[in-house]
Amino acid sequence: MILMVIDFFQWFFLAYMLCLGLLYLTLNFISIFSIVKHMGAHRLDYLLDSFSEFLPPISLLVPAYNEAATIEANIRSLMQLIYSEYEVIIINDGSTDNTLAVLTSAFDLKPLPQAYPVRIPVENLRGFYQSEQFPNLHVIDKENGGKADALNAGINASRYPLFCSIDADSILQRDSLTRIVQPFINDPLTVAAGGTIRIINGSTVKDGMLLKADLPKSMLAKMQIVEYLRAFLFGRLGWTPMNAMLVISGAFGLFNKQVVLDAGGYKKNTLGEDMELVVRLHLALREKRVPYRITFVPDPICWTEVPEDLKSLRSQRVRWQKGLFESLVINISLLFHPKGGIVGWIAFPVMLIFELMGPVIEILGYLFVIVGFLLGFVSITVFLMFFLLSIGLGMLISVTSLLLEELSFHLYTTPKQVRRLFYASIFENFGYRQLVSFWRLEGLFGSLLGKKHSWGNIIRNADWHNKKQSDK
Repeated sequence: MILMVIDFFQWFFLAYMLCLGLLYLTLNFISIFSIVKHMGAHRLDYLLDSFSEFLPPISLLVPAYNEAATIEANIRSLMQLIYSEYEVIIINDGSTDNTLAVLTSAFDLKPLPQAYPVRIPVENLRGFYQSEQFPNLHVIDKENGGKADALNAGINASRYPLFCSIDADSILQRDSLTRIVQPFINDPLTVAAGGTIRIINGSTVKDGMLLKADLPKSMLAKMQIVEYLRAFLFGRLGWTPMNAMLVISGAFGLFNKQVVLDAGGYKKNTLGEDMELVVRLHLALREKRVPYRITFVPDPICWTEVPEDLKSLRSQRVRWQKGLFESLVINISLLFHPKGGIVGWIAFPVMLIFELMGPVIEILGYLFVIVGFLLGFVSITVFLMFFLLSIGLGMLISVTSLLLEELSFHLYTTPKQVRRLFYASIFENFGYRQLVSFWRLEGLFGSLLGKKHSWGNIIRNADWHNKKQSDK
């Protein structure tokens, strides 16, 4: 009986790793064809000059909490975007530092009486302001209610039919709005689109604009670059042709405002309000049998900073896993829904098994195989096969992600940069991925036990603007 149990678990863990590897490889192949097709059909430089006046207006929503250190530079970058008509709405979500004072001084804010339609209930609003320098720059001052509440306040105040959510500590490339709006122009059924998030650590920024993309010195940050390439260029791009993408990053996503209003806006008191909204949109629209598209566009780029210390990275990944748990549990009815299509019958179960429950199976697999090998009840063949599948396929997928980046966007231009990223794509499989899995396991157990997770203090190195900053 014991031998049968041991044999079962050996095959179970091997089969799990094999299925995980085959899933990622399948998404890789889909992504390669998708990005080749995209690069051939979306050379959009001509649009910037010839057709910009025909692009739909956009409301940029920027929730800000204690962002005094970087808010001025980041808002100035938004005012330089190449786009015909847009407004920028900064939502000061009860900051305890001098965020509002910095905005008032830097942009000559003046109080603005405004009739405010309360389409989504939010925390108490304290004032509206408009910049005398930039008439399309508005600021809402409100009591603290969290990021979702701040975004809902921005949606209420927005004038345009499309809104774009952007983090206050991130930077958009000047043509990013022109590129991310393309799905809405090409397909009227589009209700949401996400862009690519790239890592700004080590790069050069002046007056809120990226001058040079470079690599950070920290190996921890370089491994996150490879991780982000894998998540965006393969993960999200791979699901897009099937209309089954479940995540749009809160740092850069464009939405049809009316569709979001009909769904009730962002859900408060969640750690993953960005993913939860996207999953809820899938569920709501499929239940109503409304044709729609939720898509990912690989070339609009938003630059953001990642943690370079283990404590901050742990806090971030625990929070992400709890946000994933909330998003899936709240919308569990999408799982195998009769009207769920590919997103309900394939994407949701994959997210549930390999992303939410993945850390449990992976950590148990490592413990079972290593301890079993040392005690003699796991053979050398099983031991080697397990690590070939877990480590070898991981390296293959990471290196392939880097290769696709170099063949498509080629942001890192020197052989030295590519070589350093190649080393990172190899070394991340020996310790880093396993550590992240452990943190994700911590986040999952914390969610199951009902433990609340605060945002904590995420230390920002911020070498790209020579200032220090803490996240909420």
